[in-house]
Amino acid sequence: MWIALGVVLFLLLAFLFCVFPSPRRHAERKNMAGRLIAHRGLHDAQKPENSLAAFRAAVDAKLAIENDIHITKDGEVVVFHDDTFTRMCGCDGRPENMTLREIKALRLAGTEETVPTLRECLDVVDGRVPILVEFKCTKPDVCRRLCEKADEILSDYKGVYWVQSFYPGVPAWYRRHCPRICRGQLASSFRGKSFSLRLLGTLVANVAARPDFVSYDIAAYRYIFFRFNVLLGAFPVGWTYRSEKDLKTRKKPFKTWIFENFDAPGLRQ
Repeated sequence: MWIALGVVLFLLLAFLFCVFPSPRRHAERKNMAGRLIAHRGLHDAQKPENSLAAFRAAVDAKLAIENDIHITKDGEVVVFHDDTFTRMCGCDGRPENMTLREIKALRLAGTEETVPTLRECLDVVDGRVPILVEFKCTKPDVCRRLCEKADEILSDYKGVYWVQSFYPGVPAWYRRHCPRICRGQLASSFRGKSFSLRLLGTLVANVAARPDFVSYDIAAYRYIFFRFNVLLGAFPVGWTYRSEKDLKTRKKPFKTWIFENFDAPGLRQ
């Protein structure tokens, strides 16, 4: 009995060690608190997601912005969400397999908007609102290249920004190379997905990343591993609110809210 109890206690302590977020309380957490963040900019049919037009609209509304970045074949950083250009541009190419020149020939969702670079996005925002930068990658080498190039660009930026990714290697890279930057781990419960994804949903990858904040799927806000992580000190960011009802019913336990497709500015009292 005592041996079994000891094994259970050891496993519990090991799990605690793995899921523990950063023990620090990054100063930027106060800047994040209470903010509504425009998911991929303040977009609509005329201003596609992750376009310069959508970013200008968010700036005009004084809303923080979430965007997504990929690295191109020729080592440039572009702002785009999907793994391929099929949905947004009608092209099956992948960002990492195309050059910036090839990508710039595409148009977003039937408009005249092009896929912006990270530099272009930063120039438009110009420090007027914070930016939450999501790194889109899964392969270690691609993620390393993306982190290195993005940091080269972001290190010259004078505005406020935070970084996050589903891939734990990104916040882990920032922990090693740029610990001053506020870093986050994106996750969900990943119910019905592969074992490896469900494992990531428990936030055990925190052992490498030690994130300052956790961005979690609002559909899984009651998931025990997420709640446990918040209890351990992680700052909770919720994604993605798609209606006023979502925001009202699932606002807690999150302290920052990523939204799209409804009139969030009217809810900022």
